[in-house]
Amino acid sequence: MIQDFADWLVYGVFGLDASSHFGAAINFFIYDTIKILILLFLISAVMGIVNAYLPIDRLRNYLTTRKLYGFQYLLAALFGAITPFCSCSSIPLFIGFVKGGIPLGVTFAFLITSPLVNEVAVAVFLGAFGLKATLIYAISGIMLGVIGGWILGKFRLERYLSPWVQQIQAQSEVETAEWQSDKVPFLRRLPTIIKDAWGIVRGVLLYVLIGIGIGAVMHGYVPEGFFEEQLSVDKWYSVPLAVILAVPMYANAAGIVPVIQVFVAKGVPLGTAIAFMMAVVGLSIPEATMLKKAMTWRLIGVFFGTVALFIVVLGYMFNLFLV
Repeated sequence: MIQDFADWLVYGVFGLDASSHFGAAINFFIYDTIKILILLFLISAVMGIVNAYLPIDRLRNYLTTRKLYGFQYLLAALFGAITPFCSCSSIPLFIGFVKGGIPLGVTFAFLITSPLVNEVAVAVFLGAFGLKATLIYAISGIMLGVIGGWILGKFRLERYLSPWVQQIQAQSEVETAEWQSDKVPFLRRLPTIIKDAWGIVRGVLLYVLIGIGIGAVMHGYVPEGFFEEQLSVDKWYSVPLAVILAVPMYANAAGIVPVIQVFVAKGVPLGTAIAFMMAVVGLSIPEATMLKKAMTWRLIGVFFGTVALFIVVLGYMFNLFLV
């Protein structure tokens, strides 16, 4: 429905050419802006309802003090794998999880896996590359989320969350404590929950628009042939180069798989192509721009650096085993 509206507005009302770079970029910008803002508002409202009825401190203490042997990271990664979101669409859930008191490492496990693996991408990947490559891709994507979330959780990075997010956390805890002590009924809580959700949308609006704008330009104007030419030669540096070249791009996993199929057909090693795909969907300038509202640049750097390193390692492993 949102895509139909974007098509009608851009190609019908504005009269832009659907085959032009400018028309494709504007269509992408309008579609993704509406989608992400609606998603952000709905998720923020749902997390507000959850926070109103779930003891945040008890949940946080359970996840941080119990010996769950990493199961919490696996659960978050699996949840990320079944949610069909791109990296920027995953950010509203990331903010909601942090607001709800979920430990940062567990939240990162979701944020890493969600754009990398989903059922649509797996289906497309299966048809393009077969069962063996699909299993390796899906399992490695989930394990990347588990291991990456666990490592990032060990760094104790909560202090590098932005003051805005820390304020949201504190406000959520105070409201929940007051509602629980006063036994405020749901209908009286709802206006505050809606107001808080709208406040979150307003807080990230500028960052969302900038991030999606960058993604729209990349989506509409970057020629695919450029990447094929750079990555077609199997050199030792081809995998890290693929990751570096992918960061300015922005797409979801299902949308990038057909491009990867073209890369492989034109001589790009499969492992290098998968590393490029993972970096496109898991690391991007638009994603970093949106995350800036929730994280400091230092935390964004640690997150991107950790994930990029793992993707490079996986790319080399794929080139060894997927031949």
